[in-house]
Amino acid sequence: MDVDYTELEERLGYKFRNKELLKRALTHRSFSFEKPKENVSGNGLIYGHYERLEFLGDAVVDLVIGHLLMERFPDALEGELSKLRASLVNIRQLSGLAKKLGIGEWLKLGKGEEVSGGRNKPSILSDSYEAICGAVYLDGGFESVFRMIKGHFQDLFLRVSLDLMEPDYKTQLQERVQAWNKKPPRYRMIASYGPDHAKSFEVEVLINQKPLAKGAGRSKKEAEQDAAKKALAILGNKGKIEADG
Repeated sequence: MDVDYTELEERLGYKFRNKELLKRALTHRSFSFEKPKENVSGNGLIYGHYERLEFLGDAVVDLVIGHLLMERFPDALEGELSKLRASLVNIRQLSGLAKKLGIGEWLKLGKGEEVSGGRNKPSILSDSYEAICGAVYLDGGFESVFRMIKGHFQDLFLRVSLDLMEPDYKTQLQERVQAWNKKPPRYRMIASYGPDHAKSFEVEVLINQKPLAKGAGRSKKEAEQDAAKKALAILGNKGKIEADG
């Protein structure tokens, strides 16, 4: 008996011409292996599970989101765009979209995955969302999948801002110093304070083997970022670093 996917297609915002592609995108490998007789299309062909479609969908989602980010942030650097895309295209966000669309209700799972709550597993939900995107790409082409993904990510894009990104002061400092043909900055631990569960750290950053600024934080990484931020401020006031004597 064929499944009526009309409700799901309405949620997705796309109507499939080839329903077998959607069926495959919703089939987990556990179902494919446990129930091979049910894993057959109307014309007698085995349609398999969603992993190949997921592989394709992963690339499609990255491309669409990358395109949208370049349009929204025309002056953003490559590193900033990469971080923004990573904040949007990850298991948490994709599984959240899948839940919102109700994809879990339509999944074909094996008995083990069904019992262990596979319909709500973030990894399965995010994979199935990417598989659906791959299926839409094959069924309707890039323009169709572009419109669908853009619609799904609309609310998330409203909350995306370069201002919300945590600045990477260490990278900024390294790029600035090395632009002057200097060795990369070096960070040295000065001290740590407090009990293990509430430690704080103090580090200093050295340029040309000379201490330039100190930083503090609840982790070594945070302290190094703080030191780099202060070093950038000092360099902004001093101008170019003097050459080694």
